[in-house]
Amino acid sequence: MVLGKLLANAGMEKGLHVTWLPSYGAEVRGGTAHTAIRVSSEPIGSPVVSLADTAIIMNDPSLDKFEKRIRPGGLLILNTSMARRQKRRKDIDIIEAPLSDEAMKLGNLKVANVIAAGIFISRKKIFSKYILTSVINKMGAGKKDLIAINIKAVEKGIEIENALRRQ
Repeated sequence: MVLGKLLANAGMEKGLHVTWLPSYGAEVRGGTAHTAIRVSSEPIGSPVVSLADTAIIMNDPSLDKFEKRIRPGGLLILNTSMARRQKRRKDIDIIEAPLSDEAMKLGNLKVANVIAAGIFISRKKIFSKYILTSVINKMGAGKKDLIAINIKAVEKGIEIENALRRQ
């Protein structure tokens, strides 16, 4: 949910039209909670996302549920620390990275999703690092330690994507 809010707020910060639609599974804790975000330069008629341009998937249950909901030619950013099954799609771009492991190296497992945000902005070029860090500063107002580690997570995501692109 935090990742969704972060990207939705980045869209608003850039002056774009944004919808943010959170959805919690029946299990709530430990279930496959997800967020649908739409960002556009044009007004958005519905917050519903039938086929996503990009999906950031953090675990196998979410991969099972959402892999088929990425449009052909779309992007999947996959946390290989927690999603280990074979990907079934051959018609999408897949960025695989051990996001949870990288977050632990930074000292906080909870920033794995922010590493994914860094990968996303580096690949898609929709938002700049400046906009994303500005939103992090606003969302974490008064929590300097939280802001600092989240900015490091964005930088780690950008670094990962740049290294993968060079391969």
